[in-house]
Amino acid sequence: MTTAVPPAPKYAVGSLVHARGREWVVLPDSTEELLVLRPLGGADVDIAGVLPGLETVVPATFARPTPSDLGDQHTAGLLRTALRLGFRAGAGPFRSLASIAVDPRPYQLVPLMMALRQDTVRLLIADDVGIGKTVESGLIAAELLAQGDARGLVVLCSPALAEQWRAELHGKFGIDARLVLPATIGRLERETPYGQSVFRRDGAYVVSTDFIKSPRHREDFLRNCPDLVIVDEAHTCVADSTAQVSARTSQQRYGLLRTLADDPARHLLLVTATPHSGKEEPFRRLLGLLDPRLATVSFDTRAGRELLAEFFVQRRRADIREDFQDGAHFPSTRDTAEISYALHRDYRALLGEVLAYARETVRSADGALQQRQRWWSTLALLRTLSSSPAAAVRSLNTRAGVREADTPDEADRTGQSTVSDPADTDSAQSADEVPGSLLPPAAPTDGDAIDDEEKARLIAMAEAASKLAGPTRDTKLKKLVATVTDLLDAGYRPIVFCRYIATADYVADHLTKVLNKKGAEYPVAVASVTGKHSPDMRLNRIAELTGADENGDPAPERRVLVATDCLSEGVNLQESFDAVIHYDLAWNPTRHEQREGRVDRFGQRTDTVKALTLYGADNPVDDIVLKVLLRKHEHIRRATGISVPVPQQAESAMQAVFEELILHGESSAFEQEGLFSREEAYAAAEQLEIAWESSAEREKASRSRYAQNTIKKEEVAAEVAEIRAALGTGEEVREFTRRALGALRGMPADRKQGGFTAHTDALPQGLRDTVTAALGPRHPRPVVFHDAPSAPRGEVALTRTDPVVAATARFVLDTALDEKFPDWQRPARRCGVVRTTAVRRPTTMLLVRHRFQLNLPTRDGGVRTQLAEDARVVAFQGKPEAPQWLSEEEALALLGARATGNSDPGFATDHITEILAALDTGLMDELRTRSKTAAKELEASHHRVRTAARARLAGLKATPQGDPDVLGVFLYRPAATIQLGADA
Repeated sequence: MTTAVPPAPKYAVGSLVHARGREWVVLPDSTEELLVLRPLGGADVDIAGVLPGLETVVPATFARPTPSDLGDQHTAGLLRTALRLGFRAGAGPFRSLASIAVDPRPYQLVPLMMALRQDTVRLLIADDVGIGKTVESGLIAAELLAQGDARGLVVLCSPALAEQWRAELHGKFGIDARLVLPATIGRLERETPYGQSVFRRDGAYVVSTDFIKSPRHREDFLRNCPDLVIVDEAHTCVADSTAQVSARTSQQRYGLLRTLADDPARHLLLVTATPHSGKEEPFRRLLGLLDPRLATVSFDTRAGRELLAEFFVQRRRADIREDFQDGAHFPSTRDTAEISYALHRDYRALLGEVLAYARETVRSADGALQQRQRWWSTLALLRTLSSSPAAAVRSLNTRAGVREADTPDEADRTGQSTVSDPADTDSAQSADEVPGSLLPPAAPTDGDAIDDEEKARLIAMAEAASKLAGPTRDTKLKKLVATVTDLLDAGYRPIVFCRYIATADYVADHLTKVLNKKGAEYPVAVASVTGKHSPDMRLNRIAELTGADENGDPAPERRVLVATDCLSEGVNLQESFDAVIHYDLAWNPTRHEQREGRVDRFGQRTDTVKALTLYGADNPVDDIVLKVLLRKHEHIRRATGISVPVPQQAESAMQAVFEELILHGESSAFEQEGLFSREEAYAAAEQLEIAWESSAEREKASRSRYAQNTIKKEEVAAEVAEIRAALGTGEEVREFTRRALGALRGMPADRKQGGFTAHTDALPQGLRDTVTAALGPRHPRPVVFHDAPSAPRGEVALTRTDPVVAATARFVLDTALDEKFPDWQRPARRCGVVRTTAVRRPTTMLLVRHRFQLNLPTRDGGVRTQLAEDARVVAFQGKPEAPQWLSEEEALALLGARATGNSDPGFATDHITEILAALDTGLMDELRTRSKTAAKELEASHHRVRTAARARLAGLKATPQGDPDVLGVFLYRPAATIQLGADA
């Protein structure tokens, strides 16, 4: 049996053709019947298909410069940088680096190298919160797509994070993904031809995991799913078989992933900062998606550890701190502190009344079911009252979810999911509703006398709670106001995290009033974001708080965001906030880590971020959570540098201690030393501590298991640095952008904080329109350009793939190649003659572009053809017919030569004409030789990286395509010692 293959194209990849009135470069995937072409100097969006049988296609050559099109001393540098910044088919072994907008840290290359070692990529990336898992998975996706090892991509994530994933893929990796959500599926289906699927194997999608696991869409998705899948927050897709929380949802998600993983050719990246919730079984099921052997192999053996190292990478902050010694934006310190307050006497009295009510109702329960129902309803009331008066009132007026339970186990499952923050809960995205505390009557009686009495008691507690609202009686709120004020005065921009929607709205309302009361010297912008807002509304509310207003004025520096834990996962807030206040204590330390990770992450410009925890010094509920969970977690983190998940025993220990408080706490309810007086509670807390310390020791010992120890990230980083240098260094990008915008009437001005500002209103219209499209019509003016790999919304990062930088480079290159533009819109020219003290003999510099056909071995044993481009500067001394060639370093040094005198235009034109004529007689032979040398260097670079990654080498080859393009010709003449004339 034979397989038909497309006929070989008449034109090789990288060759030039003329069609439709312009020159094009032939791209991979071309056949004899269909040429896939990109305009010479154009972008990927300009790619077109041309049918040679129907249209005229002929070989072409690159047009040489016009001798009279002369520029000044900066011309050569601008033209060279514009050319390099425009490359999207980089020559180096990491094919995607030319088209991504991130400059990866050395540690972020480790997962990519692990992926290159595998035939089918299967990885669990479990780095700490905030150090770049999205970038790491995006790098792998971009590289697989660039090399052709993957045709399409789908990201499975929470709907709340879908828009952020779409923006990250587009902004950082140039991948345009479609959102597949309940809100978008109708439109997508209407746009899809009848009988076809919304999904295509070569498409890119960001999909809600819970939406796509539904029976209506699941099978269609599985049939047409792309061959590369990224699963965000992957820990939510597995659950312990004995789990009491969200088991059904997790099993449905796991079933979806299990089916996807059963395709042996599908690439699968699992991403989570919490792969291990403290329970071994869910962790093993997660690993089993990558390779079935990982579900059962012993990691105590060398063979087991080596197997794990192939699929699993996990780094803590301490592991990667050294990679941020170059001034990159990453906080050096997280300043944590506890801030206490004393309850107002009225608040303390109500808390005592609630405890007495809880004790009575639980003790008088009739049977195990009613006891568990009452236990959870009173615990809900205690927790909501500890949160805020508003949450307590809400709870006292809401039916308890546990009242529908038919068994004690069902009551516990419901209670844990609505009242606690269990480690194996699937998400914080929708868990901020206030849990109810209303139950059926205490006991059936004639005339419902007891029922009426209990109702009256609950009504009285609700009324008492409502009277506590405001900073007078709510000392927690009063302390928050003081804490927020201190942070704002110190220049911080805090996020206040609350447990419940009612509390967040209550806090935001009071902060707005108090911080902006009449006579306030500086206004403060306050906004709340909670689970009652849709994912899009959440992003819009954050944008309204942190972005420019409708007049283009920048966001207020004094701002406060109040949020529930719907923002504690996934949403990146480091560009606009730099402090976290835990207004409500989470009953799971991991949640605190997630909250703080919103600001303590890569891209944060504040060197020391703040994390402050409020607690009631005389509130027994807070005391239990602090003593049993939070302080212990922080102690282990500080001692080991590791954030260790809460052990399985945590839930039972917490229950035991709360039972001690509720059932036996008459005399010790508000005395710390009395909380653990009962043997059962003490034993449970002690067992939790022992288990936690043991987990910490195992976690420390396990660091040696992971694959980063087998990959020399410094060697890989050196290859990346070389590729980045060929594409344009950070300093070159900054200098080019500033100089180009200055020439184009952008009036750049340096900033004290670094970077510069530029005005866009006077730029040429084409460039101005592109900038406005990239930044938005209401972007701040002047535009801020940051010396950093990231920038806030509406501003510019000075990186080669930032849309504004890329547009500027494209405009400079296009106008240099087209003499029809007005002179002031052409800051770069293709020719120049410069008098300078940098040379002692006449020296000619040529700006040359090489194109290569690159054959890369594929994972299935074949070879894939791709296009690669490179720009080089070459130079020689003396006459063109007898050149003395300089080294690459000497040639590059000419770009910094300063002009000391002018050249007569006629004289300059004659010399440039003479040099161009020599291209036909001898210079081109040298340029062809240099093309072959560059091809060998390119091949060697690919060989080194593939050897390090243990990837295939058979068939690897780089071949020059056609003669090099001469983009610029520049003559440097010695400065005259005696000024007799313009060109004496």
